[in-house]
Amino acid sequence: MTADSSAHSARQSWLGILARADAGLLHRHLSQTDPLPSFVHLRQPEIGLTMVRGRVGAEGEGFNLIEATLTRASIVDDEGHTGHAYVLGRDEARAVAIARLDAALQSDTRHAALMASVVDPLAAIETRRRAAIEARAAGTEVRFFTMATGR
Repeated sequence: MTADSSAHSARQSWLGILARADAGLLHRHLSQTDPLPSFVHLRQPEIGLTMVRGRVGAEGEGFNLIEATLTRASIVDDEGHTGHAYVLGRDEARAVAIARLDAALQSDTRHAALMASVVDPLAAIETRRRAAIEARAAGTEVRFFTMATGR
C-alpha cells in the first residue's frame, strides 16, 4: 500500500465515523477543541436524494433499495485544505461541521489533537453501540439441529 492510498484510507475512515456520529455528540466533542480555521464554501450545503443500493446476502447482484435524503457540503479553510461531507438526513450545520473537520484533519499540526478529541471518542461510541446491537441480536438467535433416529 502506498503512502497516498494509506492517507486515502485514513480519510475514508474518519469521514465514515463523522458521518455516522450523532449530531449532538459531534458538536459536543467539537466544542471542546481549539477553534477550527476560518473557511469559505466551495459548495453551499445542499439537500438532495441518493439511491441506496442493496445486495442479497451481501454478495448477490445489486438492486435499488430506497431513496434517502442526503446533505452535502464542501469548504476550503484558511490553511488551504479542502473538506467535504456527505451525511444522511437534512442537517446542513452537521454537513458543514464535518467538512470543516475533514479539512482540519488534513493539517499536520491539528490532526493528532482532533483525532484524539473528536474522531477516536466518536469511533469508540460507535463500537460500543454496534456491540450492544449485536448482543441483542445474538439473544434472539435460534439454533436448529436435527436428531437422526436409528430406524
